[in-house]
Amino acid sequence: MDIRKLTGIIIEKNGMFLVGKCPVTGTLMWRDSPYDAWITRKRDKAILVADKVNGRRFLFNPASGERRMMA
Repeated sequence: MDIRKLTGIIIEKNGMFLVGKCPVTGTLMWRDSPYDAWITRKRDKAILVADKVNGRRFLFNPASGERRMMA
């Protein structure tokens, strides 16, 4: 398996990573670990979500632990 295929885009804001939306309350859930973060490979979807929450996009590979700012 090529670990490069595990790389996805995560959203960070104020040192916390977006996990998702609580199904009960509808509020956004944030965690301090990028390993818990919602991850997508769709650039347009990541841009849309990051803009809505005023967050920053990072490329993240959970296998290697590498994280870098997305251009």
